[in-house]
Amino acid sequence: MNDKSLSGGCLCGAVRYTTSDQPVRVIACHCTTCKLRTGAAYGIGLYFNESDVEFTSGAMKTYQFLSDESGRWLRNQFCDQCGTTVSWTLELRPGLRAIAGGTYDNPDWFEIKAHIWSRSARHDVRYADHVEIFEKALPAK
Repeated sequence: MNDKSLSGGCLCGAVRYTTSDQPVRVIACHCTTCKLRTGAAYGIGLYFNESDVEFTSGAMKTYQFLSDESGRWLRNQFCDQCGTTVSWTLELRPGLRAIAGGTYDNPDWFEIKAHIWSRSARHDVRYADHVEIFEKALPAK
């Protein structure tokens, strides 16, 4: 890892990771799955190239399911001790790995650039002026 490395982990401290470089994208997702995964109004994902994420300790379990929208798989990875969702991968985005924004030791270092699945957002959600807002998923790039 390089001098831009940032670390984080799960609630109990068993799972630890380090990310290097900058994320490819930082998004807040308001889909039903992210609400269920986080127990919150939305999930925050920082998407990195796989090579920029290193898990340094702990064991994780994987829960894979198919998106009801696209039919593609999603793999959530969570601490096998405390259940904190730490990471996930998407069939749609090969080579990328998401890190849950709230698991960083300093969860304020990044800036959310876009909100997706806004059609599923709570009615009282407000968006910053500088973010992109998408009714559904990010457009394919």
